[in-house]
Amino acid sequence: MIFRLTLALLISLIVISCSKDKKVVYQQSEKVDPFAIYKEGLEAFEINDFFYASKKFSEAELNFENIDLAAKSAIMSSFSLYGINFYTEALENLNRYLKKYPADRNVIYAHYLIAIIYFEQISDEKKDLKPLIKADNKIDFFLKSYPNSEYAMDLRFKKDLIQNQLAAKELFVARFYISTKKWVPAINRLKVIVKDYDQTIFIEEALHRLVEINFHLGLEEEAKKYANILGYNYNSSEWFEESYKILNKDYKIRDLAKSKKEKGFIEKILKKIR
Repeated sequence: MIFRLTLALLISLIVISCSKDKKVVYQQSEKVDPFAIYKEGLEAFEINDFFYASKKFSEAELNFENIDLAAKSAIMSSFSLYGINFYTEALENLNRYLKKYPADRNVIYAHYLIAIIYFEQISDEKKDLKPLIKADNKIDFFLKSYPNSEYAMDLRFKKDLIQNQLAAKELFVARFYISTKKWVPAINRLKVIVKDYDQTIFIEEALHRLVEINFHLGLEEEAKKYANILGYNYNSSEWFEESYKILNKDYKIRDLAKSKKEKGFIEKILKKIR
């Protein structure tokens, strides 16, 4: 505060004459009206001129002495940057806002906006999972911190979408390993779905694939374990019907079957990854 007052005083003093024989005359600068600046930003915001609005809101924040009004200006500046997809700048603004105004009433909205920005940066999950995982982490943080917030329902829906995308990626890789007869990495991928993405639409197929692989490797007890989970939770599923056929005595083992020697090796590996 002392620094701000000192700076304002220095700016307002303009030396007209500094001669020994002449008096020093000072001219006071015009007083800045933060309300007028904020209003200008709001008018720009309403016509979707978000770039100019962001500049004005930031300027208003610097000039407001009232901390609540300064915080409101900061959050409006961040939202304006988000409006023109300046995601990096918006995140920087929001993180600065959270540090500077931790008790402000819009803190919950700031965390929500951060989660939304990360979610909207998800592009092609087949090439890069990092944006998906970051968005998932931010949404998790919000839902744990503010489970009853008005924004929670929207983020729960977005989390479901992310979880399904992550599960789809795991299943895609598992199918590839199955097609190349790499059973252990296939099992590992499928177990990730069972453990971490059991609420997604891909859980039924993942359980069935575990039944199928374990049966073909001669690990019938392991196959029955996953079949029981599938039957108990999804007994009307087509994947359960397929698993039931596999465990039927008349089911023929296809070329996926392995020798007893390989079976023993697989059992040792499975013990390590359980």
